[in-house]
Amino acid sequence: MTTLYAKWIDQWEYKLATADTNRVVRPFDWGADWLLEQPAGVDVREKVLHYVEDAVRHSDSFFTRPAPTDYRLNGNHLTFTSSLESRYPENNTVHADFFPTPEDRGRAVVVLPQWNSDVNGHVGLCKLLNKFGITALRMSMAYHDRRMPPELQRADYHVSSNVGRTIHACRQSVLDVKSCLSWLEQRGYQRLAILGTSLGSCVAFITAAHDRRIKCGVFNHVSMYFSDVVWTGLSTQHVRKGVESHLTQEQLRKYWSVVSPATYLDRLQDRDMQALLIWAKYDTTFLPEFSKQVLSAFKERNFPHKVFTLPCAHYTTGRFPFNWMDGLAMCRFLRKNL
Repeated sequence: MTTLYAKWIDQWEYKLATADTNRVVRPFDWGADWLLEQPAGVDVREKVLHYVEDAVRHSDSFFTRPAPTDYRLNGNHLTFTSSLESRYPENNTVHADFFPTPEDRGRAVVVLPQWNSDVNGHVGLCKLLNKFGITALRMSMAYHDRRMPPELQRADYHVSSNVGRTIHACRQSVLDVKSCLSWLEQRGYQRLAILGTSLGSCVAFITAAHDRRIKCGVFNHVSMYFSDVVWTGLSTQHVRKGVESHLTQEQLRKYWSVVSPATYLDRLQDRDMQALLIWAKYDTTFLPEFSKQVLSAFKERNFPHKVFTLPCAHYTTGRFPFNWMDGLAMCRFLRKNL
């Protein structure tokens, strides 16, 4: 039976999730030109799937590129050239904001805000991390805020009905995070962590699965498959509309397996990485059934982890009092385990 509290949260969530009126239903595209060196021709479906399967088999090399050589810190603003080039010049310069604290004892965390966050996303969280004695480096993911091409109002090129471009964008964000970790390491930080929210959580998990330098991972809103969130989430129905006449949910899961946490779960075996898994009980973007799959997978594999359950939904996580509950849980976990 649905309680009055659940109805209240659901109504509040719907109001927040539908406040934006600039969501665009874009036409479906295989995006093979983002993945393949040669034109796909009539076999585009098979060639893209073959590319994905090969990338999964060789994910270490897929998510590895040499670190940049042009790091520049201007005040507390870090820039460098992305190790994976896109066709948009603005997106090829990575931006990150540095929040150092002298009490960090060599501890630093790369922070990834949610999809479509603006330049101020998670700045307050970074300052809160400082209060807990942890240095933070907040990175803008591909196509977000200062990396957004001028024709966009939202970070549509990171998640869209263009299959190949979405894969390329996720790969680029993972590689950019690894470059941030290398920069922190060059500055003497040895105890490194990652914290990601929503889309940032997905990017953070894939990075953690492919980078043993990460000692702690905070995954704020979790789901097994990238495509399941897009297909069922309240905030991504415009993306689904561009896809559903060409692919089913199960088919899309295969094509986007290369950017799904479920694909890389077993890479955490024999890792001493402490993880905090956060999910929201009334979430209509990351449905609870998908979050519970992650919790069960960690428990079955005996991965070291803690679980924090938010009594709200997705967008309401950013509203008082849930934002403070969430922020304090993340900061306390990192202070204790990093």
